[in-house]
Amino acid sequence: MILKAKIDGAIYAFDSVRDVLAKAGEEKSGDRLANIGALTAGERVAAKIVLSQLTLEDIYNNPVIPYEKDEVTRVIYDDLNKTVYRKHKNLTIGELRDLILDHGTTGNDLTNMGRGLTSEMIAGVAKLMSSMDLVYASQKMRHQAHCKTTIGKPGTLAFRCQPNHPTDSIPGIMASMKEGLSYGSGDAVIGINPVEDNIENYTRLIEMLAEFIDKWQIPTQNCVLAHVTTQMAALEKGAPICLVFQSIAGTQKANEAFGINSKMLDEAYSLALRQGAAAGPNVMYFETGQGSEVSLGCHDGVDEMTLEARCYGLARRYQPFMLNNVSGFIGPETLYSGREVIRADLEDLFMGKLHGLPMGIAPCYTNHMRADQNDQELGSILCTLAGANFFMGVPGGDDVMLNYQDTSFHDDATLREMMGLRPIAEFEKWLEKMGFMENGRLTPKAGDLSVFNG
Repeated sequence: MILKAKIDGAIYAFDSVRDVLAKAGEEKSGDRLANIGALTAGERVAAKIVLSQLTLEDIYNNPVIPYEKDEVTRVIYDDLNKTVYRKHKNLTIGELRDLILDHGTTGNDLTNMGRGLTSEMIAGVAKLMSSMDLVYASQKMRHQAHCKTTIGKPGTLAFRCQPNHPTDSIPGIMASMKEGLSYGSGDAVIGINPVEDNIENYTRLIEMLAEFIDKWQIPTQNCVLAHVTTQMAALEKGAPICLVFQSIAGTQKANEAFGINSKMLDEAYSLALRQGAAAGPNVMYFETGQGSEVSLGCHDGVDEMTLEARCYGLARRYQPFMLNNVSGFIGPETLYSGREVIRADLEDLFMGKLHGLPMGIAPCYTNHMRADQNDQELGSILCTLAGANFFMGVPGGDDVMLNYQDTSFHDDATLREMMGLRPIAEFEKWLEKMGFMENGRLTPKAGDLSVFNG
């Protein structure tokens, strides 16, 4: 295993596979903050050269955090398909990139291959790909999942209706929810981020969602994004929960900071299958984002892109219905500019798909980043082209509770129309019944909340 390269007479040497991965990635402010990214363009190119020549076996034998020290590593390795891994282990990362981008390699081929790739291998190959490579490769892969309806079918683009409110006001949530539904947003899930995370408030919100969905016979899923332990307690008491949510990270230390571990997730998954309100079998909803481990001081010297891939290695254990990447949510300390956010969105969508996950993206940003609406719209268009299963739907594109910018209900409708995509089939029939959509296009009733007065 050679960990050095010569460029223009200069020799660049790297300490480890972890160091190579950190320095081979595109520039990210979180890696600069952690003092682990490449210091010069020359060093970055040298790291990419070294990475391209490492074999999958080299990566397998050198996880970025040792198996004995980290349960995320253990989950990734314990759940790996060893037969598929052994078939490909002698490929270099550069050869893997060529195979992924080959015209003859299908989405089914990639899905099967991904079962034998560790998260570090998947991060490594993404570091050697251009933005167009990432879009092209992502476009090949479609992953479906079923909770109450099926997400990810060809020709569809779904949205989470996100009617958050800064005081968890039911009338305020209702107004936003009705508006989103009227614009065709909500077929992925109607999901609320609660201000107060306790079982009483959680139960109040989830019961409100369940009653509203039942009253209007909406073919969708409900979710209130409280801590997983709150949701488990509510499930035990019979709350009508479709999807169990949790934010997850790529290191054991960061997950401990979130107040979770794999045993807890195992229990939540089992409980949701036994007592949840949806048929499943996909009943989990995860959110991730490049840089969470850096912001928590739990990165263990690993770059934020590789850690994001490890989130997906943990998530695939639970066969989720949705995995939403929110890399732009944290702020400039992890992703500084619109360029960094767009690159992260494309990396994450590809890495999640190669892990076999039904990926969505929130091409979001915060107002203290060097990013704006143009960056968000470019990211949204590229991720739609790359085959994201879903995006968010936020009133006016501005979440007044979480204080960040995301795709609006109008953006959702525009993306579908531009790309010739439709809502989930059952949801589209409901939209037509309500008068909000006809032949895949919104009608003049879109945005008319009085329809729900009946």
